[in-house]
Amino acid sequence: MKKNSKLIVTIIIAVVLFVGTIVLYNVLSNDYKADNMSDGGGSGVTAPDFIAENENESDVAFSSYFGKPIVLNLWASWCSPCKEEMPYFEQAYKDNSDIRFLMVNMTTGDSKSDAKAFISDNGYTFPVLYDIYGEAAVAYEAQSLPMTFFIDKNGELVTYAVGSLSEQQLQEGIDLIKE
Repeated sequence: MKKNSKLIVTIIIAVVLFVGTIVLYNVLSNDYKADNMSDGGGSGVTAPDFIAENENESDVAFSSYFGKPIVLNLWASWCSPCKEEMPYFEQAYKDNSDIRFLMVNMTTGDSKSDAKAFISDNGYTFPVLYDIYGEAAVAYEAQSLPMTFFIDKNGELVTYAVGSLSEQQLQEGIDLIKE
């Protein structure tokens, strides 16, 4: 009987610790927003090129978009932080006609149909490319999502962010590449 009591107490303590850890993580992660922007100031490095598929299922080179400042976002439809920042990108896209917004779905780790449904269901109008060959993921070393790159009109990487951006952080990146 003593063994059963000890086992029950141990299980209860383990459950309480597990639940407490989850609650603490959720509370802290909701209150904490990391400053995930790298230092600006321009890198002098040309943004890596890649081939992706556009909405018409044609292959396009990322470098063909150089000539205007670019906000490049790598995302997936299953990614909660990606979904969190999408409304900010949509509004910024509508407010900044002088900047190209390219939302590149990491299709090698996502379903193209899921990505298209997510975009359609939410009424997003920004351009979407599909990384069906995995070239963007490799070129930009996408080990976590979302990732956002701010590129000037000459195709040079100015700054980038790993993780979800706030509306203010997105605007700060845009301000760095505006002419």
